[in-house]
Amino acid sequence: MRKAVPLLIIAFLTVIALAAFIQARDSRRQAMQDAGRNLDLIVSAAAAQLSAIVAQSGRVPTRAAITAPEHTLLAVITPQGRLVNDNGDVAGLIGAIGDRVSGRSTVTVGGTAMLASIGTSESLRIVAARPIDDILEGWYALSGRLLVFTTTTGGVLLILGFAYYWQASRARRADDIYNNVRNRLETALSRGRSGLWDWDLEAGRVFWSDSMFHLLGYEPQDDLLVHSDIDRLIHIDDGGLRSLSAELLAKDPPLAIDRRFRMRCANGEWIFVRVRGELVYGPQGNKRLIGIVVDETEERRFAEHTKRADLRLRDAIETISEAFVLWDAGNRLVICNSKFQALHNLPDGLVRPGTHYSAIVEAGSQPVVRTNMSPNAPIERGARTFEAQLQDGRWLTINERRTKDGGYVSVGTDITSLKEQQTRLMDSERSLIGMIADLKRSRQVLERQTQELAELAEKYAEEKIKAESANRAKSEFLANMSHELRTPLNAIIGFSELMENGTFGALGQPRYVGYCKDINDSGRYLLNFVDDILEMSKIEAGEVTLQRELVAADRLLGDLLRSIRPEAEAKKLSLHPSWSNGVNLQADRRALRLIMNNLLSNAIKFTPEGGRIGVRIRQHGERIALYVEDSGIGIPAEAIGKLGRPFEQVQTQFTKTHKGSGLGLSIAKSLAELHGGSIRIRSSLGVGTVVMVVLPVEATRPAVEPATPVLMRSVPRRAASAALLH
Repeated sequence: MRKAVPLLIIAFLTVIALAAFIQARDSRRQAMQDAGRNLDLIVSAAAAQLSAIVAQSGRVPTRAAITAPEHTLLAVITPQGRLVNDNGDVAGLIGAIGDRVSGRSTVTVGGTAMLASIGTSESLRIVAARPIDDILEGWYALSGRLLVFTTTTGGVLLILGFAYYWQASRARRADDIYNNVRNRLETALSRGRSGLWDWDLEAGRVFWSDSMFHLLGYEPQDDLLVHSDIDRLIHIDDGGLRSLSAELLAKDPPLAIDRRFRMRCANGEWIFVRVRGELVYGPQGNKRLIGIVVDETEERRFAEHTKRADLRLRDAIETISEAFVLWDAGNRLVICNSKFQALHNLPDGLVRPGTHYSAIVEAGSQPVVRTNMSPNAPIERGARTFEAQLQDGRWLTINERRTKDGGYVSVGTDITSLKEQQTRLMDSERSLIGMIADLKRSRQVLERQTQELAELAEKYAEEKIKAESANRAKSEFLANMSHELRTPLNAIIGFSELMENGTFGALGQPRYVGYCKDINDSGRYLLNFVDDILEMSKIEAGEVTLQRELVAADRLLGDLLRSIRPEAEAKKLSLHPSWSNGVNLQADRRALRLIMNNLLSNAIKFTPEGGRIGVRIRQHGERIALYVEDSGIGIPAEAIGKLGRPFEQVQTQFTKTHKGSGLGLSIAKSLAELHGGSIRIRSSLGVGTVVMVVLPVEATRPAVEPATPVLMRSVPRRAASAALLH
């Protein structure tokens, strides 16, 4: 339309100019025709007068008074060229017409253009002429008016056209600004998983932004939505818009609104949304709710995942045999177990996260004796170890270490038995010394007592060396295991604190994305590590009870492949499943899922980018074989026999390039053997690995007892758990 309007104005001006030109031309021709007819009438009238004079006198007059209208020349000429009637200066007129005897003609008389009409009567020529300027005097006035009208109309239309073009340009710029602002707003809302609502409560109509439609997976539409359209998308347990509308209509604006409910997406999934807006009056005085809708699904999932991880961590810390407490950089309590609470006789209301150290010290009971250990040994920076005796007579070894965020962790180990043993040894030594003093009278008895004393002293030294060696071994074990836990734990605490305090701004800051990823990775690593060790510990202790049920192996593997597909696609690995439907067996669903998940995780971990992973199911009579094939780095032949042992890995701690506890294959092997099955491995370096899990279709007794982890057999389960969580 903006392009067509100027063309229409030009066409209209052209039509007006052409119409004016045609009208002027027709008016001139009409004026000339009317003047010619008038001159013809004058000639006819003059001829009639001459005919009357001739009829009265019987001869052709030589002079006659024949009148003519104003501005008209009239001449009557004899055949000899004499004038019968003289009506002004007609000499030039007679010369201009020449010998013509009839008709009309345009002649020039004395430089003046004239229209002449010639006729005859009684052998006389009659000539009537009139100046063309006089004839066209009215036409000139009309042409002037037409010119003024055309010029005025054209000027007005040009001004209107310019004004329209200018206004259209402003409208186009306004449209561009509006589109840019709308695109920015829609982009911001879409990236923020948000949508805009404008709800007319009285009319019952709701406007949704495009980002709101995209949030739910629907195609955007310009039409306003009604209550029924949205109620179909809201979960029935969260109410509907009608009840909320009735509630809001009963209240007066302004009023802030903050509601949460679930909405169904186009793919059938439910998401948690939060509506935040304000109740206001519209331009017509109607009540409107204007606000935004934010998707909180990911936040809820993250909060639930964090809560579960926190509960697991708390349970793990609670199970250790030592008193454990963690303080932050501000000397505020982060977490402690019940043993620490019982150690200091603290009330339940005080051992909450955030309680200051001074409040704990003031309310709790303090040790009676504090003795620094190994005063001559080099002191590690940010760490200290000392012994403390409690009021009830117990002795503790307390190890304190600084964390990277400025806090510190403290672990108290009960050494009462060791102290009692040392006391008994000292009492024995004093008793022996007394016996030596009493038996000095008898050399023989003295030598015998001296020998016995030496033997007792030697045994005492050996026992003391054993106790010190056991204590050092335990400390080294605790230090090594705490290193595995401290790194992800520090990452979780440090980055979580940065996010909570908003050090770099609100949560929308791009830097928090990296922190969140670090938190996630560290948490997952710690969780998997703890789960593997605890699972292996339960297997070793015989605490695993299989809950056998009919399991569809093809469906279970299909679910597992869908869950690992994002991880495989991240490494550009192709998955190739191959099985027939309807393959069922009697097995523990969780155990079977754990077996296959460990094998698939190893396949993804040790297969380079661009490789392939195959999963097959084959039934051979009463047994089912599950195959996991990969084109990974392979396993040396001499190392295949070691795999399946707890903590056994092909690479050492100093050369390995993949993280892991080394328990995955051992757990899978133990669970398979509990089912009465087995695991076989075939591999070639640089070619790949095939792992086959053979399980019976029907429930049977295990063929062999599950493998007992070497590490868990050598360390008591309670001590292993304590070392793990330190």
